[in-house]
Amino acid sequence: MSAHLVVVGSINMDLVVRAPRLPRLGETILGSDFRTFPGGKGANQAVAAARLGGKVRMVGRVGGDGFGDALLDTLRQNQVEITYVYRDPQASTGVALITVEESGDNAIVVAPGANGRLSPQDIHQAEAAFQAAQAVVLQLECPLPTVEEAIKVARRYAVPVALNPAPAQALPDELLRQVDVLIPNQSELQILSGEVEIEEAIQALQKRGVKTLIVTLGEQGCLVVQGAERHTLAAHRVKAVDTTAAGDAFVGAFAVAWAEGKSLLEAARWGNAAGALAVTRAGAQPSLPTRQEVLDLL
Repeated sequence: MSAHLVVVGSINMDLVVRAPRLPRLGETILGSDFRTFPGGKGANQAVAAARLGGKVRMVGRVGGDGFGDALLDTLRQNQVEITYVYRDPQASTGVALITVEESGDNAIVVAPGANGRLSPQDIHQAEAAFQAAQAVVLQLECPLPTVEEAIKVARRYAVPVALNPAPAQALPDELLRQVDVLIPNQSELQILSGEVEIEEAIQALQKRGVKTLIVTLGEQGCLVVQGAERHTLAAHRVKAVDTTAAGDAFVGAFAVAWAEGKSLLEAARWGNAAGALAVTRAGAQPSLPTRQEVLDLL
């Protein structure tokens, strides 16, 4: 049975330059390859889920420019339904400026553009998509009131919500209580909780009403937390080429498996596998694996 998902979030064009290392403050260095890739956390997670067999409806905004045209074409090609992706003639399409060093690590600056104009009203116009969904997937590259409205609509139809709190920002307790699965990386966990140590950060968020946490730990795998239970899943050993969108691959794969009825741990294993495969290829959406590739690795 295919998982029916709604992904609300950002749609960007990634402008990527490779360099021997990340520049220090005030320093100019020479890079090598420059390429453009379709990206944006929302679109990456939507494409990741679609390639893994999910039936995905995207809610987002792009500008009325050439980048917007290209990004919509890419979503269509990946079988993501774009009925609720709106063209905004008053804003440019969002872009991300990404530097990737030889180790595969990266530094990213995002100019939100049309993503910053995704509104609660846009969520209401897409309400029919929520009614048929088995899970709603959210991030924080769009305005927080829009994220809050998407959660309200999901709760209205008893649809479970997964939130990837990236880029990290302070979130109200009321929002955290309504999220079924929170999926931060380690730095996002620290920012959300105000705690440095992982266990103290987890406990702080649990006291604020977080039900279930999956903390992605890069090459160390992930930590799945439910109540007092802790399960660490080791990462797959791969050679990293570009870590861009590895977290989005994890979230998309987790959401598909979770919506299909797999256990939390099994869904996290899917996420681990998808994230590992994504780092072996350059670019955001071009790196996202197929369902068969994930199954083969598992």
